[in-house]
Formats: sequence, C-alpha cells, structure tokens
Amino acid sequence: MTLPAIDRRIQSLFPVALASFLILGTAQLVLDAMKINHSQIQQLFYSDGRGEHRRQPVVLSKEDRMEEGCNVFDGKWVWDNSSYPLYTEKSCPYLVKQVTCQRNGRPDSLYKNWRWQPNGCKLPRFNPKKLLEILRGKRLVFVGDSIQRGQFESLVCLVQSVIPDGKKSLERIPPMKIFKAKEYDASIEYYWAPFIIESISDHATNHTVQKRLVKLDSIAKHGKEWKKADILVFESYVWWMYKPTINATYGSNGNVKEYNVTTAYRLALETWANWIESNINPQTQKVLFMSMSPTHLWSWEWKPGSDENCFNETKPIRGPYWGTGSNLEIMKIVGDVLRDLKIDVKFLNITQLSEFRKDAHTSVFTERKGKLLTKEQRSDPKTYADCIHWCLPGVPDTWNEILYAYLLQDYRNFVPPQ
Repeated sequence: MTLPAIDRRIQSLFPVALASFLILGTAQLVLDAMKINHSQIQQLFYSDGRGEHRRQPVVLSKEDRMEEGCNVFDGKWVWDNSSYPLYTEKSCPYLVKQVTCQRNGRPDSLYKNWRWQPNGCKLPRFNPKKLLEILRGKRLVFVGDSIQRGQFESLVCLVQSVIPDGKKSLERIPPMKIFKAKEYDASIEYYWAPFIIESISDHATNHTVQKRLVKLDSIAKHGKEWKKADILVFESYVWWMYKPTINATYGSNGNVKEYNVTTAYRLALETWANWIESNINPQTQKVLFMSMSPTHLWSWEWKPGSDENCFNETKPIRGPYWGTGSNLEIMKIVGDVLRDLKIDVKFLNITQLSEFRKDAHTSVFTERKGKLLTKEQRSDPKTYADCIHWCLPGVPDTWNEILYAYLLQDYRNFVPPQ
C-alpha cells in the first residue's frame, strides 16, 4: 500500500488542532486528582493475604469463542438500540467531564447505539464478571496518551457495575490512575506515557505538545512501573503527529537532533521492543498494541466540497474510507517491529473500524482547561470542536470488547473440583 500525498492544508492545520485538544489532557489530569472520593481512596490498599482471593473457573460457552480465522477488525457498524450502550453516563461515576458528551449538552444520543459487527463471525458478548475472573489477582495496565486514558475509563465503566460499593476504588498516583476491585484482588490501571519512550512530556500535568523532546533510546524509567503487570496494552500516535519533525536525543552523547517523525517513531518502537524482549515473560504476561485512533478534523474528506469537521455529525461513514489523519507509514512501522519481535504481541487494529465513526467525537460537548466550553465557544465549532477524543459511552467500548475477546481465547472450559 503506498502512502498518499499529504494535503498542504492538513500539514498546516493539524498542529493547530492537535495542540488545542491535547491541552484538554493536561487540565483533566489536574482535575482528576481533585475529584477522587476520599472514602474510596482509603479502600485502595488491601491486605496482602492473597489466600482469600481464590481463582474461580472461567467457563466459556460456545458464544464466548471467536470462530477460527475470524477477523474482528473487518466489518460494519449496525444499529442496535436494544443492547447498546453497555452502560450509561449516569451508571458510571468514574467518567470525567471531558467525555460525558450528553451530560455536557449534546442533543442526540445515536452515537451510543451502534454495535460493531465483524463480517462472517460475532464478537463475544461482553461479560464483566468473566473479565474480572480473568483478571483475578492480576494487573491490567494501559500505557499511552489521553486516547488510551479514554480506553481505560471505558473498561472501568464496563466492569464497575458488578462490583459492590465499598469494594472498588479509584486513585490517581501520578503518572497513574488505578482502579481496584477488592474481592478480585484485581486492578485496571492507566500509565501516562504519550510517546511510550521517555520524553519531557512525561510529567502527568506539566506538559505541552508544542514543546516535544523525546529520548529515543530511554525507557527504563517507565519500564520499572510496567515490569510486574500481567497484561500490558500500549498505544502511542497522536503526540507524534504534531509536526513532521521532532527534537530527540539518541545515543550516549545526549545531543539534541531534529528527526523526521517516522524515523524517530521507528527508533522509539525498537527501543520499546528491546525492553519487551528483555523484561516480559510470555508464559505469565501478555502484551497488546493498539493501532492509531483516527481523527475527523476535515469534513471535505468524507463530504467533498464541505469545509467543516466532526461537529453535528450523527451517523457513521458508510463504505470505504481512510482519513489522512491516519498515517500509513506509521502503521507499516508498527507492523515491521511487531513482526520482528521474538515475543508474541497481539496487534489490535482498531483504526479502520474507528475511521467510520465521524459521529462519535466529543466535538463541542467537552471541556477545555478544566471548564466546559461556553455558549460562545460552542457556536464556533471550526475552532473549538474536539474531533480527536471520543465520547463515552462510545467507540472505545468496542475497542475493549475486542480486547475482552482476545483475553477470553486464552481460557478453556474445565470442571471445578467438587
């Protein structure tokens, strides 16, 4: 597949749009630390007596299994207002204002009712109790930027309703957010690392996409927090794409040099791959890598002749579509690095299915610098609509349904001892 020429308008507009909406992440991280329920924080640290958290059998039905050769990433969005959404804004107290689009004033709710249907097979129905049994005594850690934080919040919302009050907790320990299910001795965590490798943007709140400096051969500081995780889910893309070049250090001299982004991304991913091979035990740990989350910044890409963005979009795109915000060269680099790894890393290619969802971004129904957009700001969607992040409930729930399906495949039916 050849890389299409990049529109000059996109080269000039993408940095402006990206900088505007990644600022949201900084403000949200500050607010998260202020909003935690203190009674829940006290529940975070449990007794180390793992004897009381006995693993229960995870019994799989026929419907829990993906068919042999099933490509869950090839399919279509189908309307399903009887089964979706899988939770509501009201039912999940852990959602942040950045993603609660309907509560923030979005007039339609259709974006919540679409189900991803693979061609020729079915995704297993998400079962929160089965996932918690799979995670019993384990840590699942999402690593990445604010897009990955949205996937973390989605998974927390998908499981938290089956956990009694007082036996679940959420705390922010920068650069992490940690959700714990006490009865299962399980945690679902998020680790802020927008480039995966080390950078000057690693501080949980004091960072900006406009000043990027990455350390292409440094990952140990992050890695020490990942070593004991049982399941690691990585993602890194949008922070790389602010400009075609990036300042970086590589090698022992520490000199700062300007790199082409794709060259830097390959070097960074190779550093990550070396860490994976040196630190992950494939017999006891699982690693997954999420493909890029697409943007919908320019409506002319799906509606020729228009000059808008994702604002006011209420239905998915039908038919073949690939936006210029998704870089095919980056996709190839990820494929190359994963293919050369000596350890199996599952690649969850959610880009194409998410490309169709121009309707599901937070748009103007979100916050900026910790405050909901004003009436005046909402009336100027060309400037203020966020077409990078996703509403919840929404598209990241589907990503987690696919993640759940892959985790299920590692389990087999067995009869518990009498």
